[in-house]
Amino acid sequence: MGITEPSQNMNAFILAGITVVLCVIIHFIYNTFIGNKKSEVQNHEAENVTEASPESTSRSTVAETRATGKSKKRAPWKGKTDFSHPWLLKNLKGHPGTVLLMDFSANGKFMAATCDDGSVMIWDIRDLNVKEHKTLRVNIEFDHASHVAWSPDSKAFVVHTVRENNIVVYKIEKKKDGTIGSANPVITFDKAHEDDVIGFGISSNGKFLMSCSAKTDMIIWDLKGQQLHRLDTYLMSTYTAKISPCGRFVVATGFSPDVKVMEVCFTRTGEFKQVSKAYELTGHNSGVYDVAFAVDTSHIATISKDGTWKLYHTRIDYVRGESPHVLETGKYTQTANPPKIALSPNAEVLAVSSDANVEFYDTYTGELYDTVENLYTGLINYMCFDPAGKYLFVCGDRAVRILHNVCGYYTTINSCTRLLGSKQTSATVERLNNTIKDCRATLAKFGK
Repeated sequence: MGITEPSQNMNAFILAGITVVLCVIIHFIYNTFIGNKKSEVQNHEAENVTEASPESTSRSTVAETRATGKSKKRAPWKGKTDFSHPWLLKNLKGHPGTVLLMDFSANGKFMAATCDDGSVMIWDIRDLNVKEHKTLRVNIEFDHASHVAWSPDSKAFVVHTVRENNIVVYKIEKKKDGTIGSANPVITFDKAHEDDVIGFGISSNGKFLMSCSAKTDMIIWDLKGQQLHRLDTYLMSTYTAKISPCGRFVVATGFSPDVKVMEVCFTRTGEFKQVSKAYELTGHNSGVYDVAFAVDTSHIATISKDGTWKLYHTRIDYVRGESPHVLETGKYTQTANPPKIALSPNAEVLAVSSDANVEFYDTYTGELYDTVENLYTGLINYMCFDPAGKYLFVCGDRAVRILHNVCGYYTTINSCTRLLGSKQTSATVERLNNTIKDCRATLAKFGK
C-alpha cells in the first residue's frame, strides 16, 4: 500500500524538528568544551607572545583584561641590563626607570642617581668590589628629577623636578652603622624657570646653587632658596650649564660657538657680591654641546657640533689679562644625537658618548684609544669619572655601568715616560718606573 501525501508532510515536519534539536545540542557541546579549550589555547599563545616580545605587552594585557575582567601585572622589562665587557667592573641594576644623571657625595661614600620614573636611588659605593650594595629608594610624588646634586657636607641632596620645575632639598638621616636610613624633603624653592632646566649644581664651597634653563636665563641661589642673581647667558639657546669643581665659576654652552665662563664673587665675610665675566673658551666653529672639568679646574674640555672636542688650559689669571689656550683638538664620531663628555680628574682621558657607545681619547695626542660599544639599547644620558679617575660611571637604561678607565693606565705610562726624559732625582726615577711597571701589568689583564 503506498504512502499518502499527508503522511509524507508529517514525516518531513518531524525530521526538521529533530535536525533543529540536534543543532542546538551540538552548539551547546561546542561552546561548553571545544570553545573553552580554544580560548585556553589562545590565552596561552597570547602569554607566550607577551614573553617573547615586550612591544606586544600592552596589546596582550588589554586583550586579557577585556576577556577576563581582571588586571594583570606588567611583564618584566626585557632591556639590556646584563651587559658584559672586559672593561666592565659591574652593573648597578635595580633602577625602576631610565637613569638620567648621577652625582657623588663629597665624602666618597654615596652616589645618587635620578630616574625618569620618579625615583632617586642612593647607592653605598664605599667598596666597589663587593657583590651587593646597600641602596635607598626615594620617591618624588607625581614628578621626576632631571638633575641631582649632593650638598658639600654630604648631609643632603638637591633635585630639580621636571613637571613642577622647581628645586627640592632632601635631608639625609643615617643609621647607627653609617648607612642611609631615609631621606625626606625639607625645603622647596619657588618656581623660577618657565622652560626646561638643562643645568644645575651646588658649589663645592657650599656658597650657592645654580640653575639654568634651555633658554638663556641662569639663576644663582643661596642654599635657603633665595635668588642671589639672575643673568642672561647670551647664547640664544643654552645647551648645558655647570659649576666648576673649585666652586668659583659657572660655565654655560649653547648655540654660540663660544663658551661663557663667569665667576660668582663673594665678600670676605661670605656675602654675595656679583657674577662677573671671567673669560670665554673660543675656537669652535659651531655650537658647543657639553663641557667637562679637571678636578682642580685647571683644564676644561668641550665638544661641539663642528665634530671636534678641545682641551683648554684654564689655570690663568684672567684679571691680569691672561687667556686660556687650546692644548689639544680631536675629532669624534658624530651621530644624530648630541654627545656627552667626561674628563678624567688629571685631564689625561676624555670619554665621549656616541649614542650607546663610549669613545676614550688620549688628550695629549688627541687620538682615539678604544671604544666600548652598545652599553645600552637606548642612548647614554650622562657620564662621570670617579674622583680617583679609576672608573667611568655611565647612565642609561635602568642601570649605571661602571667601566675600568683602561685608557688611563695607558696615558699614565706615557706621562711617566715623558718625565723620565727630563732630569729627575733617583727617588723620582724609581717611583716613575714602578708606576710604569704596575700600569703595564694592569693593561695586560685587559689584553692591552
